[in-house]
Amino acid sequence: MSVPGAVAWVWGCALGVVAGGVAWTLRDGVHQPGAALAFGTLIAFGGLARWHTGPGEREPAPLGAAGALAYALVPAGHGVPQVVAVAVTGALAGAVPHVARGHGPDPDYMARRVLTLAFVAVCAGPLHTVPDPGRVPLLLLLLVLTALCDAVLAALLLHARTGYPYTPLLHDELRALPGIGSAVRATGAVMALAVTVAGLWALPVVCVPLLLTQLAFRRYAAVRRTYRQTIASLARATEVAGYTPPGHAHRVAALSRAVGRELGLSGEELTVLEYAALMHDIGQLSLVDPVPEGATAPLPAAEQRRIALLGGAVVRQTGVPAAVAVVVERQADPYREQPLAARIVRTVNAYDDLSGETAQGALRALEHLRLGTARDYHPAVVESLVRVVARGGVEGPVPG
Repeated sequence: MSVPGAVAWVWGCALGVVAGGVAWTLRDGVHQPGAALAFGTLIAFGGLARWHTGPGEREPAPLGAAGALAYALVPAGHGVPQVVAVAVTGALAGAVPHVARGHGPDPDYMARRVLTLAFVAVCAGPLHTVPDPGRVPLLLLLLVLTALCDAVLAALLLHARTGYPYTPLLHDELRALPGIGSAVRATGAVMALAVTVAGLWALPVVCVPLLLTQLAFRRYAAVRRTYRQTIASLARATEVAGYTPPGHAHRVAALSRAVGRELGLSGEELTVLEYAALMHDIGQLSLVDPVPEGATAPLPAAEQRRIALLGGAVVRQTGVPAAVAVVVERQADPYREQPLAARIVRTVNAYDDLSGETAQGALRALEHLRLGTARDYHPAVVESLVRVVARGGVEGPVPG
């Protein structure tokens, strides 16, 4: 698979920093080997304690990231190259068991971490020369700049890989900053201050709160996954009952999310869109006679609206957010009266109903959608769908 230019550039910069740091450290030797061993061991342990990430989990190894940040902030005179060399060596050592199980670290994540760590180490050097009263505000400013640097890189890499608009991706990354990433940066700063005052024995004491925070976030992520799986299972009811073709709801959900990204949706808006797309056909369970092949796009407008209202009534009884029910109810309205999420679901549902499994069928479906932009399908949504399909649709396996 080809690597986009921006991704290759970031990888190249990260590899250059790592190569330079390792070569410099091998030439000059390790300064303060005791501290290097302690922090390297902590980073490796943090890598061992990481978990396999899923959607919405942005920090797989918080303890390792905090340890690397702390090592960069400690005023020990070990220099930027040694900081990078020790952090990368510890991270690679902690990744060995995960690689053996087929869950190696994400290269994009590793490149971001190397570049942000180098940024912190470069800025921390002059910071240690500032008198104590003014050092804390500058340290806080450095942590904020580090978070912004990481968010910019994360959005850039995702934009390069997916082609989605950069601004909504950056908005997503900035919204995620108050999460576990803040705990990582705060712990790294406290760890550096504690080691400076009390020595290396402070490391295990400061690590405990972050470990507990990591467990809490892991449970929260598990709850979110379970909630989504419950909705996905409910969406399968129409398939099990024979009302819709197998995989239809999940194809519509995955493609709707991609189109939503293309149109600049982010955060909670994407979640509502995905849930509504999963459950958009659930109103068919209330029908006495199933729609042939579950395809609602060719039905008369009045019948489509009736099925949509039935679906909204069912969704309101499931406990999902009310915004999801609104999207399901309004998916059959004229597009000028619909919210954006309903426009997307209607367009993508019609595409999946009409396209079949051949390239020729997909072209015919897109032509039908373009001809329907006068009333049924919003032109901007149709063109976004065309761009997503032209890029190959949805990358990776369809969720569910």
